[in-house]
This record gives sequence, C-alpha cells and structure tokens, in this order.
Amino acid sequence: MVVYPAIDIRGGRCVRLSQGRDDATTQYYNDPVEPAVQFTQAGAEWIHVVDLDGAFGGAPLNLATLQQIAKLGPKIQFGGGMRDRATAEAAYAAGASRVVIGTRAATDPAFLREMAKAHGPRLAVGIDAKDGLVAVKGWTAITALNANDFATEVGHLGVSTVIYTDIATDGMLTGPNWKSLEALLKICPCGVIASGGVASTEDVRKLAQLSKAYPNLVGAIVGKALYEGRTTVSALLDATKA
Repeated sequence: MVVYPAIDIRGGRCVRLSQGRDDATTQYYNDPVEPAVQFTQAGAEWIHVVDLDGAFGGAPLNLATLQQIAKLGPKIQFGGGMRDRATAEAAYAAGASRVVIGTRAATDPAFLREMAKAHGPRLAVGIDAKDGLVAVKGWTAITALNANDFATEVGHLGVSTVIYTDIATDGMLTGPNWKSLEALLKICPCGVIASGGVASTEDVRKLAQLSKAYPNLVGAIVGKALYEGRTTVSALLDATKA
C-alpha cells in the first residue's frame, strides 16, 4: 500500500482545509515546495498535490509549482480544476505522473471514457462523498449521485484508480470513516486510495491490514496529521509493512 503525503495549494501557499470548507483554512508553509522537499527526503515515492484554486475556480493556477515539485524526483498525483483534456495534458506536461479528475467525471461519462482510454493508469477519478453522495466543484455542490454506484460505473468505463474521500472526516483528525470505506471496497472494481481523517500511524497500519482483506485498497493520502506533527512519513512507510 502506497502512502501519499498531501500538499494542498491555495494562493500559492501550502494549506489544509477542514471538511473541504474554504472558510476553515490553516496555512502551514508559504512555499509548497518546502514540505515536498521534506517528504521526498523522508522517502516518499509519491506526493498528492491539490490545486485548491483550480478546484474552487475551475482551472488550475499552480502548474508552475507542480513543475517545481516534480523536479525533486517523486511521482506526483495532481488534481484540482481538471475539467477538460487540454488542462489535464498541461498537468502531465508539467510533471504529473497521475492526474485526478472529479467534477467533470461525475457529469460526463463520455469524457471519462475518453480520458481513461488515453491515459490508463495515469488517470484517477476523485470520488468525494458527503453522506454517501458525490460532491463536486471543490465540494461546494452535492449531486444526487450515489458514491458507491459511481465507483462501480467508473470501473466499467475503464478507470483503474479512484481516490475516495469522506468529506465529513477530511482534515478533522478523527480517523477514516471505516464503515463507508469498507462498503466501497466491497463493490469497487478499481484500485482505491483512501483519503480523509487519517490521524495517526496506527490509522495507516489499520489501512494496511484492511488491504490484506481487500487488495483493491492500494493507498492512503495523509495530510493534516503530518503537518500537525502527529506522525512522520518514515513512520507511515513503516506502518504499511506491518
């Protein structure tokens, strides 16, 4: 199971939100490259980068920062405002190893099929769930789409990876929503990267154990727990081997 330290960029700075709320922002670094250096030096092979300006505004504004982080050497999973093919291609060109699409994926199956065919494992779909329903546009709009049903549909359209975020737990350091995550794992034909609520090394150890029962659980994104000093990248990497 892969650990993805997370870097969220807003206004050129590294921040974290609580439950995806724009009015609940905590800034941790003036320069997002700084934590990227730390994560890379600690052994992270992947870094999950979110352009929050793009997520809220509809088009990414931080591709230059993506390029700087990619030059450090880790693989970058990049999302935020990926709502057309040209934008996704620009992110790949800037150094993204995998691009995450969310809003457009939930509303345009033809586009999703096209992207999956073109990019295969270099594409992931972000499924952000609130009370079981898919949220879009930087989590500001809730659709009528059931998250588990959508995950099944995504797999049938050729997508190999989904990132499942439980909005209620995201940034709250309360632990993952184990019940909803396991329900998704039971039916999802894709590899699943768990996101939201990871508060400790023990949470990642539990996820690694869960992945033995559900091999489609392939990764975990960790953000605030790292920034608040509750764990380290090295400890998380060790936990995945337990």
